[in-house]
Amino acid sequence: MATTASPGVAWPARTLDARPWLRFGLRRAGRLLVSLWVLLTASFLMTHLIPGDPVRGALGPTAPAELVAAKRTALGLDDPLPVQYLDHLRGVLTGDLGTSLISQVPVSDVIGQRLPATLWLAVLGFAVAVAVAVPVGVAAGVLTRRGHGRRTELAFTGTSVVLGTIPDFLVGVALVYVFGVRLGLLPVAGNDTLSSLVLPVLALAIGPAAILARVLRVEMVRVLQADYIRTARAKRLPARTVHLRHALPNALTAALTLCGLLLGALVAGTVLVENVFAWPGLGSTIVSSILTKDYPVVQGIVLVYGVGVLLVNTLVDVALALLDPRSMIRED
Repeated sequence: MATTASPGVAWPARTLDARPWLRFGLRRAGRLLVSLWVLLTASFLMTHLIPGDPVRGALGPTAPAELVAAKRTALGLDDPLPVQYLDHLRGVLTGDLGTSLISQVPVSDVIGQRLPATLWLAVLGFAVAVAVAVPVGVAAGVLTRRGHGRRTELAFTGTSVVLGTIPDFLVGVALVYVFGVRLGLLPVAGNDTLSSLVLPVLALAIGPAAILARVLRVEMVRVLQADYIRTARAKRLPARTVHLRHALPNALTAALTLCGLLLGALVAGTVLVENVFAWPGLGSTIVSSILTKDYPVVQGIVLVYGVGVLLVNTLVDVALALLDPRSMIRED
């Protein structure tokens, strides 16, 4: 009896272990699909909520009425609204984002040409922010634990708050003035050389690095007061081992969600930073398209930015669940 019962007991346990992951995956997939639908709908309504005729606005007041009517027919703007909406969804799902009103180039080609420069800038900015924030936050947490280093804590907190609240484009303007105009050390426009990356990457990274370092300091102070850290110290482990192997992973788990939010904000921040440094990416393209009322291009770039932020948030949720499975249980 005992030998036949033991295999039957193991299978339900495995099924129960898989259920939290299944529920978690279904919830995240559902949220992602709903968010994508809202994004697609908002991008569609963007053209129709703008006062006036978008085609007339793009072609100019002197454009012949026949040309405006032909362009409206080509874009399907004379069709009933539900038909336009279905055509919009069908086009996005098939990769057809329309054609630029100004250059007559497919929007997908415009995005394909500009997206790599924006991704390069955003990824480098995020990498620099993390590379600076982690050691600075850990060091500040170690130096200010248990009320020690009060002056260091005040100086660190004040500096990080100030740097974290300054908009990215203002940081970019200050960097241009100091390193480009006054000192003449670095180029302030274009992406012709590797040195042209320095100032825009710094403009994107300084604010997120300050915010992340401040959060990491708080988490390190909290983790260093935990019982298992006291146990590790009681075993006379080296301070480096205690801080990096035992304390840092737990502090990073709590900061992972913030990293996702910062990455999403950093991607959105490329819009203004690219215009400050004349960086040929999606950010400068969407601003010029808004000024010329090239709404198909604006719609396509808004979709790219929105999908990027949604995917980043979803990946962060999955990574957080892998590092801390209790987060899935708390949502049930």
